[in-house]
Amino acid sequence: MSKTKVIQYGVGKMSLYTMRYVYEKGGEIVGAVDVNPDVIGKDIGDILGTEKKNVTVVSVQDAEKMMMETKPDVAIVTTMSLISDVEEALMLCAKLGVNAITTCEEAFYPGNSNPTITKKLDEMAKKTGCTITGSGYQDIYWGQLISSIAASTQTIKKIKGSSSYNVEDYGIALAKAHGAGLTLEEFDKQVASVDRITDDERQKMIDSGEYLPSYMWNVNGWLCDKLGLTVKHQTQVTVPQTYKEDIYSETLGMTVKAGDATGMSAVVTTETEEGIVIESECIGKVYSKEDFDKNEWTVEGEPNTTLVINRPATVELTCASVVNRIPDVINAKPGYVPTEAIGELNFKKEI
Repeated sequence: MSKTKVIQYGVGKMSLYTMRYVYEKGGEIVGAVDVNPDVIGKDIGDILGTEKKNVTVVSVQDAEKMMMETKPDVAIVTTMSLISDVEEALMLCAKLGVNAITTCEEAFYPGNSNPTITKKLDEMAKKTGCTITGSGYQDIYWGQLISSIAASTQTIKKIKGSSSYNVEDYGIALAKAHGAGLTLEEFDKQVASVDRITDDERQKMIDSGEYLPSYMWNVNGWLCDKLGLTVKHQTQVTVPQTYKEDIYSETLGMTVKAGDATGMSAVVTTETEEGIVIESECIGKVYSKEDFDKNEWTVEGEPNTTLVINRPATVELTCASVVNRIPDVINAKPGYVPTEAIGELNFKKEI
């Protein structure tokens, strides 16, 4: 049996896990792409701290040529958090007929926040016969686990979720997107003000591709689709997180002053035609010594069920979810297909 050929697009923190996991599950990395001059030209073995792999990281400008030569089965895209930021990478994959899976959080269910880009990617992928999707931590911990609890519940009134993570673990783009390091005044202007708009204004921004969704915006859409619920109304509010002492952020390369924004909490509330409300919150910030990752969901109804996961290894779980999804993506129907339509995510001994 031939090995699954994988391209690693984005050779940062997450790729140290995704590339290793691909090798451990019997796959083969045939190419790697990055924008960072410090890694371009390096062998991925040097980046992984292993023997040479005879795969050199190329620049974005050389990505198409490399992909045409290596003919990968799938690309793993681990770069940024907004679909507009990964559009170029995903469109290149779609154009070349290469399946792609990305950790981009908006890509989990981008149709409800940026339908224009989603439609473009969907049309191109259908034309060339490949599948584009988003996966990661949310696939299980904000998605499948919750739909599984819902499946064992007779009646549901409300689904309430909260998840926190350390922005230090995910790189500078994510930390900045959470307003980390801003004064409260700057946070209000640059982050919070985006959501002080009417429903019509928000819809116009969504249609024009200018809306900045929090992660739960897309998660709530995914859950509604998975549970067969019809969205009637959805809102988002962002609130700065602060700490009583100065905290140094390695990712930002700066000290966040006491009282300034260490990150943010975003609460998304979705009302459905069926009367079920989904209220989910994600808290991303530079952690203090007391903080730790936590994931908590409650399905309220008959009966009430609460699921709490303390200290999940969010980075490793994200990367393992993506790698375990590879066979599903290769076998899925063409187009932009959110994972709720691909089926349950299961452990794979090999890919």
